[in-house]
Amino acid sequence: MGNADFECPHRVAIPPTKPFFESLSSNLKETFFPDDPFKQFKNQPLGPQILLWLKYFIPIFEWAPHYTLDFFKSDLVSGVTIASLAVPQGISYASLASIPPIIGLYSSFIPPLIYAMLGSSKDVAVGTVAVASLLMAAIMGKEVSPVEHPKQYLQLVFTATFFAGVFQASLGFLRLGLIVDFLSHATIVGFMGGAATVVCLQQLKGILGLVHFTHETDIVSVITSVSSQVHQWRWESIVLGCCFLFFLLLTRYLSKKKPIFFWINALAPLTSVILGSLLVYFTHAEKHGVQVIGHLKKGLNPPSATDLAFGSPHLLIAIKTGIIVGIIGLAEGVAVGRSFAAFKNYHTDGNKEMIAFGIMNIVGSCTSCYLTSGPFSRSAVNFNAGCKTAVSNIVMSIAVMITLLFLTPFFHYTPLVVLASIIITAMIGLINYEEVIHLWKLDKFDFVVCLGAYIGVVFGSVEMGLIIAVALSVLRVLLMIARPRTLVLGNIPNSTIYRSIDQYPTAEHVPGILILQLEAPIYFANSNYLRERLSRWITDEEERIKSSGETSLQYIILDLSGVSSIDSSGISMLKEIKKSIERKGFKLVLANPKSEVIKKLNKSNFIEAIGHEWIYLTVGEAVTACNFVLQTWKPSPVAAAELDSAVNSV
Repeated sequence: MGNADFECPHRVAIPPTKPFFESLSSNLKETFFPDDPFKQFKNQPLGPQILLWLKYFIPIFEWAPHYTLDFFKSDLVSGVTIASLAVPQGISYASLASIPPIIGLYSSFIPPLIYAMLGSSKDVAVGTVAVASLLMAAIMGKEVSPVEHPKQYLQLVFTATFFAGVFQASLGFLRLGLIVDFLSHATIVGFMGGAATVVCLQQLKGILGLVHFTHETDIVSVITSVSSQVHQWRWESIVLGCCFLFFLLLTRYLSKKKPIFFWINALAPLTSVILGSLLVYFTHAEKHGVQVIGHLKKGLNPPSATDLAFGSPHLLIAIKTGIIVGIIGLAEGVAVGRSFAAFKNYHTDGNKEMIAFGIMNIVGSCTSCYLTSGPFSRSAVNFNAGCKTAVSNIVMSIAVMITLLFLTPFFHYTPLVVLASIIITAMIGLINYEEVIHLWKLDKFDFVVCLGAYIGVVFGSVEMGLIIAVALSVLRVLLMIARPRTLVLGNIPNSTIYRSIDQYPTAEHVPGILILQLEAPIYFANSNYLRERLSRWITDEEERIKSSGETSLQYIILDLSGVSSIDSSGISMLKEIKKSIERKGFKLVLANPKSEVIKKLNKSNFIEAIGHEWIYLTVGEAVTACNFVLQTWKPSPVAAAELDSAVNSV
């Protein structure tokens, strides 16, 4: 009886069960080594194997033998161009972090050399990052005042940079880059936009020529601080700031209109620094309220390994800051590298990038540098300047070295208002309002995540914005897991194709059969919901059939093609659904279970309970088998099964 007479063209195969440790090893390998990086080392003699290891872990050994003079010409131009941006940016971002400006220059000398050897991207230009600089000042400035205790604060900055490097390198070595993936695209857009807004607001201190300013970053505190000091605004500083801000924005606009003139925008910051310094020098504007950088000592990076404050009572805040800025630095640097690699059609290794960023920050913390990454603005200039390899970072490093050795006295008269204008111009580019509009049109939940991150940063703090954004992103993932979609499938007329009835209005219900599709793994987190949802679908279908007078329901087909895995809670749920369906006089049929699912079902004896003959490769075959029984045997499947049992017992 049953469908014993139906000849199915295919049967669902149950894959052989692997030993536990072999299965565990395979799963771990797929999770952490999906690219199988060690495949190339197998069956190689010791000499070539050592060379392959060097090429794998130190990428410069891979591309250096093929380096050409034409490449060098392009990298030389790119390196000089980004160096012209690195000097003013380094000084500016150091002021954001509330550390001496010379530290910003130090940070553009050693780290780029490290990255040139270890990085896998040809286009990333290493340097300090505005958002990370602001984060350091915002988090650690509350514990130790950079004004009252500058030495202790600087030691904490170096310590935070060290732990950021350890954290980044650890993620790379352990191949745990998937942690960074929790920062979704919407999260980054909102967070970066909020941080850019906060950074711009902080620059009002320089634009207005204020001496005292709030240490808080939220918009309410900034506006209160500015409005309470109206009598201390300096018109000289305001005029100078507006002029340079207009100049920088104009060059930015021209370079966007005519990309061939990108170099105008790239050279604009250095030009502003030179013009501003000359203006102050000849007019003695520093005596009329225009604040200047002051003395910068000449010379290369002094060692700072002894300044790492491992015994400080504020060590925990340094570790916390290091992890937070380390994640932000990775998110920006890895994303920038992947973006430009896609343009040039080559591959960057995320884990190698993490190792490169981590080691350069560890070394940087011991050589008077603070956190560096691959900022978008500098990398974009490097890309547009036509760089070919990471040698452009070496050229930039040499240019900064020359600046440190011979040119630092020339920055004595650089006005702080010019640095504020440079920062504001760079930050405006991070406020991607077009992408926010696109998120609103595309996905409302992503828009809420983006807006939550932005509001959290601007009205709360940088940490709060990051926490809100990550929490909303994780919440969305949990909701998708806990509340997966289930669909009713219908037959597309004149075909053996079955699709969602909601998506395809022409899809028709199959008489006597309800086809349900599950679109997520079945875990403990969603098994109760799926049990209730499947029961509601069956009840709704019974009511629909009753009201329309169609053939009574006989079969429930579960399409498991979207179920990649299942746990013990999921199997218990299927067993309960089977019992519930059979109590109503229906028969449960499965279609297209995946490899992992069918193995679990077999181990749990569920296949034996349902009958192997009721598991099919496709929905079409399952429907054909059910129709065959409906046409040849009128009683319900359960009644038929009971009759079979009675006959066999006799």
